[in-house]
Amino acid sequence: FRFKDSLAEELQRADLVISHAGAGSCLETLEKGKPLIVVINDKLMDNHQLELAKQLHRDGYVLYCNCSTLVETLQTMNLSALKPFPPGQPEKFASFLDKVLGLQ
Repeated sequence: FRFKDSLAEELQRADLVISHAGAGSCLETLEKGKPLIVVINDKLMDNHQLELAKQLHRDGYVLYCNCSTLVETLQTMNLSALKPFPPGQPEKFASFLDKVLGLQ
């Protein structure tokens, strides 16, 4: 894709999403209930994307691979083994902030 303001329409139509492991990309895809394969970039220094991909995989929400193992991942994937991602609870965070700031 060239730059787009939003991929919401494409995500809605997708049966499978293959993405980098950026937090925004992962969360937006998982919140839409789409199966996700994250492809990590082994060349990044201090690779936080790898940490996120591994944790989401351990929790059962995504499959992950690198560029050299993508084809194998696609051939052997079992998307039915992925768990649905739980919905966010922004009200809990707002309540926490209210307490910290002394607003409650």
